[in-house]
Amino acid sequence: MTPTALTIAGSDPSGGAGIQADLKTFHQFGVYGMAVISLLTVQNTREVKEVSVLSPELVQQQLQAVMEDLPPLAIKTGALGSAANIEVVVDMLQETALPLVVDPVMVSTHGRALLAQDAVDVLMRRLMPIADLIMPNIHEAQLMTGIKMERIEDMHMAAERLSDLGARAVLVKGGHLDKGPCVDLLYAEGERILLEADRVDTMNTHGTGCTFAAAVCANLAKGLDVLESVQRAKGYVLRAIETAPGLGQGHGPVNHHATV
Repeated sequence: MTPTALTIAGSDPSGGAGIQADLKTFHQFGVYGMAVISLLTVQNTREVKEVSVLSPELVQQQLQAVMEDLPPLAIKTGALGSAANIEVVVDMLQETALPLVVDPVMVSTHGRALLAQDAVDVLMRRLMPIADLIMPNIHEAQLMTGIKMERIEDMHMAAERLSDLGARAVLVKGGHLDKGPCVDLLYAEGERILLEADRVDTMNTHGTGCTFAAAVCANLAKGLDVLESVQRAKGYVLRAIETAPGLGQGHGPVNHHATV
């Protein structure tokens, strides 16, 4: 049976992030990808010019169309845009037993808000408790927990606090720490695992968070557990950054053709 995965996220017309990055990643892992669009952006590698959030009714209709005909084996959420969109997604997914990866996208690489401020509480209170894995970067983890992110121990405290919301596992991504190797912290069932990779000095990191979460989702759709899915995804993202094609005049996209 062909593994299938669904992304619920925003659109990036430049192709480096959002649903475009997710679908490329699903394909590279041999997974048939589907997409429900939650918001539209006008952006390229240099800037985000506009963000238009779709209505919850349209998000619901898209999601219903997929679920009633092509139910996925795993689901990933990215930028959802509004509290109403989060509520719709939760209402439709909370009764399913499908693996759910939540990438709590709040701000773009260029600093543009992709989630309304009043939606952060809804994200934490309703979406995170039904997730199998949440994948905040250190800025998102700091915003949600109030813990200043400077050390591995800070990441651990934030992961514990986010785990208390109900998610089965939390991966705090440490790529935005100022120095040293890129260390991500996976916290599950009361234990932490540190995943380390070399830091690559490059501007070509547009869409790394989306790509990472999509790679995890693809591996879950293929029946792997959370730890192995994260490990394989992390290796893929590192190779994608190392072999980035150097497109655009700003923060260029990673190489979604990298080996899995």
